[in-house]
Parts: sequence; structure tokens; C-alpha cells
Amino acid sequence: MTTDVTIIGAGLGGLTLARVLHLHGIPATVYEAEVSPTARAQGGMLDIHEDSGQPALRAAGLMDEFCGLILEGRQAIRVLDPAGTVLLDKADDGTGGNPEVLRGELRQMLLDSLPAGTVRWGHKVSGTRALGAGRHEVTFADGTTVTTGLLVGADGAWSRVRPLLSPATPEYIGMSYVETSLFDADTRHPDSAKAVGSGSLFALAPGKGFLAHRERAGTLHAYVMLARPRDWFANIDFTDPAAATARIMREFDGWAPELTALLAGGDTAPVLRPLYALPIEHRWERQPGVTLLGDAAHLSLPNGEGANLAMYDGAELGEALAAHPEDIEAALTAYEQAMFPRSAAAAAEGVQVHEMFYGAGAPHSLITMMTGHEQTP
Repeated sequence: MTTDVTIIGAGLGGLTLARVLHLHGIPATVYEAEVSPTARAQGGMLDIHEDSGQPALRAAGLMDEFCGLILEGRQAIRVLDPAGTVLLDKADDGTGGNPEVLRGELRQMLLDSLPAGTVRWGHKVSGTRALGAGRHEVTFADGTTVTTGLLVGADGAWSRVRPLLSPATPEYIGMSYVETSLFDADTRHPDSAKAVGSGSLFALAPGKGFLAHRERAGTLHAYVMLARPRDWFANIDFTDPAAATARIMREFDGWAPELTALLAGGDTAPVLRPLYALPIEHRWERQPGVTLLGDAAHLSLPNGEGANLAMYDGAELGEALAAHPEDIEAALTAYEQAMFPRSAAAAAEGVQVHEMFYGAGAPHSLITMMTGHEQTP
């Protein structure tokens, strides 16, 4: 394959694509806005699915390295009600198929698998334009440009590549989460640590809830979910962590203290994460020399599929390009024709999962989904 490959975004999807291409002897360059791999925290735990994330890692030849990152016992699940009553306590018996790893460690594994210089850090894209004949120009914030015969947007929700293919923009879904962490929780936050258990915690009610994961060294990564308009959150000053925390906590009056302490006792400042989604059936007409993967292509409600699908997209696109090294358009067509229905099905399922988590039947609807047995309040 002689066409130069330019990937925008060094997230899990873009790096998986670069790795699969590398295995097939196809060089690629990844441009990333962050100035270094450690420029910001990379998020919390990811469960890597048997039917998506794991096949992608096999295609990337990294299963042995991946297995070394798995945090044993983290597939345990606890579901609590607002009073702190345990409604479901499912231990990790070793038979679960979706092992948990830390996103940052998974990303570093992918970075380490690539030739030096593959990722160009500190390259924030300011614009893209078509030059004709399948070639595109990418302009960076510092005014420099690069032209390429194959441009892949792996640059997330607010992709700068997407406008070349689609006018769609993400829309706020009516819910945001507030993220924080608790360190050395077994010693410093024992009640919250006990509530979370050895894996994941879901403490839910209609339109709100607490989610938490146990990471390494006693760290709890917590998320407060709240269905409110963007304007409601805009009136909270997150530059004042104490005031922001107090305002969010008023929405959880009466909840068990071991749950509210997941935010009120946080050791990091609360970070607001508004949630957006693209249309479920988002797709585009084939345009020469450019495509999208991951959230840039199919941003959806958070349902545990996002990172897995991004990696799967990357692996599938890499395999398609390797199978059609002299016919880029055939490769992109094959990739997109499989990706569109796959991502639409996952997005539709995500809407259902979101309703089970935060709809009128929460938390009992979630337990029904997990156990297959109808639950009543």
C-alpha cells in the first residue's frame, strides 16, 4: 500500500488502527492534540468485551500484554438503593467474559506497541478540507498543514474530520455526570469502600445515581449521574470545588452517607462531564479518501460499548486496508458497510440500557436486566 495514512486522534480506536496497520507493514502517522501521553488523566475502568474489544486486541497481536493489565476480581457488581440497601451483590467468580482494565494502562500498551515517532503530540487540528482526487489537507492550530491520501477521523465527539462527511453534531442527552476519585479508600473512606466492594457499584434512582469502580491501590473512581439541563449545570461554579460539591449534593438529600461521600469525600476536584450523542442511525455517503471511527462516527449514550467499538472499528478498518492495499475505496466501503449497522444496533441498545439505569423503574429495572428475573420495588 503506497497511500499515506493520517489518523487524527491517539485514543484507543486510532491507536488500534495504527497498530493493526503496522502489523501489516503499512505505516501511518497519528496526530494528537495532547502534548504528551500523560498530559491529562485517561479515565477509569473499562470492561473489554468478548465480542468487540478482545477481537480487536487479537487483531493487534496484543492479547498477552492485555492479559497482564487485567485487574482480577473487578467484574463483581453491587446494586444499592438510595438508602444503601444492597439489592444485588454479584461476586466475580472468574467466569465473566469482560475483564476490567484501566483505560490509561490500555492506551499506554497500544502506544508502546507502535514504532517511535508514529504519534505526533501537540498537534491540535483547527480545520480540514478536501483537495480533490481523494486527498485532504489538515491544518493545525500552529498554522502548519499536512496533506494525505487517506484521512481517518478518530478524534472523538467533536471531531474536526466529521464535517468532511456529515453535517451531524452531537446533541446533549439531558444528563451529565460529575467525576471524582477517592484514594486509599479502605483506610480513609472505609464505609464507601465497603459499599463499592471489590468491583463496580450502581446506586440508582430515576434520573440520578452514583456509579463507582475499584481501581488499583484502594482507589475508588466515582461518577455522580444527574438528569438536568445544561443551563442548570452552567449555573454551578466548578472552579469552586466545595460550592459545586455542595450544590450537587443537595440533589441527593436523604441518600445514605456512604454513597454521598463518594462525591462529598472526593480527593480530587469534581469534574463536570456533559453527555452527548449523535443520531442513532448516523451515516454518510462514501467520500474518497476519508472515513471516521469510534465516537467521531457513532457517539452514543454511555453503555460500556464506546471504547470497545472504537477499538473494533480500528481493527476492522486496518484489516480492510490490508486486504485491499491497492484499492482504498474498496477497503473504506467494506469497512463502512459493516460499521454502520453495527454501531446503530449498539446505540439503540444503549438507549435501552440507559432507561434501565435511570428510567422510572430504576434500580429494579437494572437488576432485572442483570439477572433475568423481574424485580419489583
